[in-house]
Amino acid sequence: MDASFSKRHPLLKDIVSLLIFAICVFIGTVLINNYIFRSFNVEGPSMEKTLFTGDRLIVNRTPVTWSQLQNKPYIPNRGQVIVFKNPQYTGNNIEEYIVKRVIAFPGERVLLADGKYTVFNGDHPTGFNPDDANHGEPGSPTSGSVDTVVPEGELFVSGDHRQDNYSYDSRNGLGTIPFYDVIGPVAVRVFPFTQIRTF
Repeated sequence: MDASFSKRHPLLKDIVSLLIFAICVFIGTVLINNYIFRSFNVEGPSMEKTLFTGDRLIVNRTPVTWSQLQNKPYIPNRGQVIVFKNPQYTGNNIEEYIVKRVIAFPGERVLLADGKYTVFNGDHPTGFNPDDANHGEPGSPTSGSVDTVVPEGELFVSGDHRQDNYSYDSRNGLGTIPFYDVIGPVAVRVFPFTQIRTF
């Protein structure tokens, strides 16, 4: 009785098995990055003292994926730290992905005066401080002056290092962020290992 092809060519069998494994790993990585989670490095001082240059973040993609499956935009919670694609990215010397904190939603009026934000909406016609629920983050006063209404389908975001121009955000030139540019909320900081925390 003749031996099977794989028994007669064990090296070829091993090469095919290795190729299949590599393809499965590649497909799995693509699926995980696009639909489950992605990792990003923090660059720059804009989120200090919450996040620092060199911090490694895991961003949760599952709520974005779930919203897309329902054919709805993903809308993060107020106060969440999110990563989004820079709407001004052109491939030059600017960051493609940015991390900031959500301040306000479509139709809300954002007022920045006397070093703090006030957000006005139907539930709070006299305004409220969007940072009150952030457990003391951010700690710095907020520089600048803003009085704007967030457009439909967009978010007003701000870094946590708000003195001067340390954070380039919706206050000072970045503009509001379309829902479709949101990659997802930051779930956990995994590095440095001594500073692991969830968000």
